Amino acid sequence: MKPIQANIKHLRALKKLSQERFADDLGWTRSVVGSYEEGRSEPPIERLIDLSNYFDIPIDILVRKDLRKAKDTSFIEVGNKRVLFPVTVNEDNEDLIEIIPAKASAGYLSGYDDPEYIEQLQKIKLPFLPTGTHRAFPIKGDSMLPVKDGAFIVAKFVEQLSDVKNGRTYIVLTKDDGLVYKRIYTPDNDNENLLLSSDNKAYQPYVVPKANVLELWEFTCCINTQEYDEKELKLSSIMSMFQELKVELEAVKRMA
Repeated sequence: MKPIQANIKHLRALKKLSQERFADDLGWTRSVVGSYEEGRSEPPIERLIDLSNYFDIPIDILVRKDLRKAKDTSFIEVGNKRVLFPVTVNEDNEDLIEIIPAKASAGYLSGYDDPEYIEQLQKIKLPFLPTGTHRAFPIKGDSMLPVKDGAFIVAKFVEQLSDVKNGRTYIVLTKDDGLVYKRIYTPDNDNENLLLSSDNKAYQPYVVPKANVLELWEFTCCINTQEYDEKELKLSSIMSMFQELKVELEAVKRMA
């Protein structure tokens, strides 16, 4: 069976529609729907356009990709071409998340809008995650201590930049810098830019135009791949305490 035939039946079932009701919605006959789903015929381009408009899914995905692992139809359009695949599930109907490997993270900027790139990513199950589309991103460097180099940030996709929560941490994909993990602030009286700040104060904050942001993912949890030693834990605890109190370390030094 070709993907388009399986996809028509699967997407109709997700919407809980009978063949007759589905045919009525599209202005087809029930026998036409049956012939497509059973593989006795294939829809011509005009009807592929009907299906694309009805499900809000691009024709190339309908024709080329097997969507039967998707448990919903929440395809998210970003800009005028970007489509994010829905949450995928395993054979037990458990949510899976994609992992961006450290060695391939540099290629995410060119592959983030390519369904084939996303499809080949390794997937894992994390049963404690809240609902939503999640991915795991590798962390490089020490700009967001105590998150260590080599850790993974699991984050939830944010559909609208207006949903940014001031002072929270996000994975940000930009046209110029690729993937970065930063704390985001919305500058006062500035609706065009975001301020990206590192928790390690050795790194200066910088402004990014909202127009340059391609994707935004809100922190859900951190997966460390290295064990902390005793000194690191003490340092992390001290830094976290000052950050929660919103006290700059330089200000503390001046008071000493």
